[in-house]
Order: sequence, then C-alpha cells, then structure tokens
Amino acid sequence: METLWLLLLGLLLAGYFVLGGYDQGVQMLHPFLGSRDARDGQDAGVQGRNGLGDRNAALDAIAPFFLGNEVWLVAFTGVLFGAFPYLEGTLLSGLYPLIVAILVGLVLGNAAVQLRGRARTARGRRRWDALIVFGGALPALCWGLVLGLLLHGVPRRADGYVRIGTDDVLTPFVLACGVTTALLFAAHGAAFVALRSEPELASRAGKMGAALLRAVGAAGSLALLLTLFGAGASMTNRAASAVLAALFATALVVAWWCLVRGHRVRAFAATCSATLLPVPLLGAGQYPYVLVDTAGGGLTVQQAASDGATLTILTAFGVVVIPVIFAYQLWSWWLFRGRTGRRHPRYF
Repeated sequence: METLWLLLLGLLLAGYFVLGGYDQGVQMLHPFLGSRDARDGQDAGVQGRNGLGDRNAALDAIAPFFLGNEVWLVAFTGVLFGAFPYLEGTLLSGLYPLIVAILVGLVLGNAAVQLRGRARTARGRRRWDALIVFGGALPALCWGLVLGLLLHGVPRRADGYVRIGTDDVLTPFVLACGVTTALLFAAHGAAFVALRSEPELASRAGKMGAALLRAVGAAGSLALLLTLFGAGASMTNRAASAVLAALFATALVVAWWCLVRGHRVRAFAATCSATLLPVPLLGAGQYPYVLVDTAGGGLTVQQAASDGATLTILTAFGVVVIPVIFAYQLWSWWLFRGRTGRRHPRYF
C-alpha cells in the first residue's frame, strides 16, 4: 500500500512537471517570441493583427490550460499531506524558503499573465512582461534546486527535521540541477508553442527550443560529471539511476532532432518525457528511501507513510478523485485542440 501511494505521488508530481513545466517555460520565453513588427505595433498602441494580439501569441498557446494545470500540484500536495505526513513534516519545514519562492512565483506569474492586457501604455506592458518572465523562471529554478537537494541528500538534525542553509543550496551540483530544470522547462515551453502556434511563430519557437535543449544537455552533463566524481547525487539503486539518466539523455537528443527536422508532435512528446523523468530518477534511484540524508541514512517509505487504516480510507477517496483529474485534462485538451490563430485566435 505504501509503495502504491508513492507511485501515485510520483505520478502527480511528474504530471505537474509536464503540464506546469510548459506553462512556466512559455512565460519565460514570452518576450522573446514576439516578432519585431509585433513589438513595434505594441509600442505604438496598435491592437490589431500585428500588434498586441501577435505579442500575446505565445501566451495564447497555454491560455486554455493555464490555471487548470495547477490542479496537479494541488493533488500532489494533498497526497503528500494525507499519505506521507512524516515526509511532509520533515521536508517542507526544511525547504520552506524554496517552497515559498515557488508559491510567490506562481502567484505573481498568474496575476501578470491575466493583467498584462489591461495595461494602457507600452511601459506598463513591459513591467507586466518582466513579472511574467519572473513568475515562470523563479518556480522552474526553485523546483530544480529542490530536486538537486533531494538527489544529493539533505542534512537532518538529531530530532529528524531537515535544516537547509545557504551553503547547502549554493553547491555546484544543486545549482547545476536548478539551471538544468529551468532550461528544460523553457525548452518544453518552446516545443509546446511550436506545437500549438501558427507556422511563423512555430518555426521561431522550434529554433529557440533546439538551442535551449543544447544548453540543457550542457548543464545536465555538468551535474552528471559531479555525480561521477562523488560530489553529486546520492543514489541507492545505481542501476535504475543509470537507466533513467540514459533515458533522459535520449529524450533530449530525440527532442532536439525532432525540432530541427520540424516534427513538432514528436518533439513535444520527447520534451514531455524529459520533463517527467527527473521524478522517477529521484524515486527509483533512492528507493526504499523517500529522503536521503547527508550522513548516509534516510527516511524510508514505511517510516514516512501513514498507517494502513488511513491509507485504506485515502484509497477510496483517490479512486474517485484521480480519474476525475485525468478526465478533466483529457477533455480540456480535446476541447481546445488545434493551433491558436485558427480556432482559438486570442485569449489575453
């Protein structure tokens, strides 16, 4: 039962990385995907086809799914609190600054995306653009830092709680993981824009995504080298870790090749795979631990999970809620299928 709920926890987090990842990636790339004409038209106050609408074309790609993707994060948090209360109590208190930074970025980014269209001046729109980028980059970077800390191992005090200091975050491996995740989310967002947008914007997004994937490969290679030299990840299942790392590298190569060749559906499928793979890398690579400490021990799945009676009650709840989340996501994708500019010309 504990392993089943751990798999569900990982599924929800991986789903959020895939869906929330392209949201944050598009936010980061939003100012760079407008054409020169669109920028000039926007500064002149033009609201037509070559003005604010074109400037918002990248955001229009994520608009139908924007807030709905946060459901996966809410569901992940609910499972963490209900099924793994000891992990939640141990982990979130120690990672509090990073968790707060993620939430601040989500709130600011969501508000900026929706309020930018109300700005009446070019300067006002530029300020909202800066907040949109910040609201995408901050959560993406902090999620990578969290993954880097968990992969490396966290310092636990004698009472079992985690205390994360600046020195723990500002290490080469953790920073490399943060940069890798931020670049990966940006490349994932570029692949999504290439999939959803009109040909001109799709071509521009595809070229940007290919360049970003090369940067992801460089940052990820640094994290791998640090691990090989003993200054990186602490894995208990090295065989599983090696297989998942190889799959991650393969997904990056396939995504890059598909973007270069213009195969946008396959490119997006590959970036989805790359974006979700860090979650099973963490879960399978450190199993049976859900939290590894720097002293060599850790918190096992059985120690972190609720008692059997609680998990049984939660199972009845999950049987109803989880299929609803999947059904909603599939329905929204089907309802808003197609490229923006044809069926769905403008949202923001």
